Amino acid sequence: MNNLTGMMIFAQVVQSGSFSKAADTLGMSKSSVSKKITFLEDRLGVRLLNRTTRKLSLTEVGQVFYERCERIMSEAEEAELAITRLQDEPRGHLKISAPVSFGIKHLGKPLATFMSQYEDLSVEVSLNDRFVDIVEEGFDMAIRIGRLPDSSLIAKKIGVSRLLVVAAPSYLEKHGRPQHPHDLEDHKCMSYTLSRGAGHWPFVEDGKPMSVKIDGGIKVNNGDLARDMTIAGAGIAYSPSFIIGPDVREGRVEVLLGEFEPEPVNMYAVYPHNRHLSAKVRLFVDFLKDWFSQCPSWDTKL
Repeated sequence: MNNLTGMMIFAQVVQSGSFSKAADTLGMSKSSVSKKITFLEDRLGVRLLNRTTRKLSLTEVGQVFYERCERIMSEAEEAELAITRLQDEPRGHLKISAPVSFGIKHLGKPLATFMSQYEDLSVEVSLNDRFVDIVEEGFDMAIRIGRLPDSSLIAKKIGVSRLLVVAAPSYLEKHGRPQHPHDLEDHKCMSYTLSRGAGHWPFVEDGKPMSVKIDGGIKVNNGDLARDMTIAGAGIAYSPSFIIGPDVREGRVEVLLGEFEPEPVNMYAVYPHNRHLSAKVRLFVDFLKDWFSQCPSWDTKL
């Protein structure tokens, strides 16, 4: 048992990046954590961590040992979870990060429905279009849309959204209608600054991907602001259908260059890999997948 305790403390130190943070997480003093690591190294006869005043880093043998420790801790958590999963219901606090426009337009109803089923659960939602570090900032999960960067997070697909080039009739009457993506170079196009490909819009021509650089003098960091400006005739927007779909149906904007439309973007629920999947996260991810699995409301009749 002492060996397992030492391995658990060592794994937590590595994941936390410091003795102080690991001590807070484990409910121990910093000195106790440091002594446990020193004892572990003495027993193994190796140095596991390089220590400086500013940071910790794994030695080569420490990296090998950490991978084994993490695997053992994960299997131990899964063993407990396997016993309790059938009768375990979500409880406690669920902290979620989600994009602003998507959260405002489409997350309220499923959240309310989910919470009505599990009264012992409290929920905290943070809407932010910046790319949050869910581990560092203490989120249980996040909703992300589009291509995901390489990371250690687990990602589960929960839905899709089309990407549409749109403009208001008033803009088209004044500036004309682009017939090809390259025509956009002569139009007032809105750039979404938080996109990983800001300033470039993707299309598909003859089955092959292509990209067009746009620079219309309008840059925004929120999809709803771009929507409002588009409806007012300020320019052309490249918008996900979960934002602009209702405006297309109501005729406030028109879809352009539909024959060059790229593949829909995926929506994901992401969560840390180094935590066992608690009931609250597991059930909410499954719930969102079921909720958005059918043709979503934003893509109907477009």
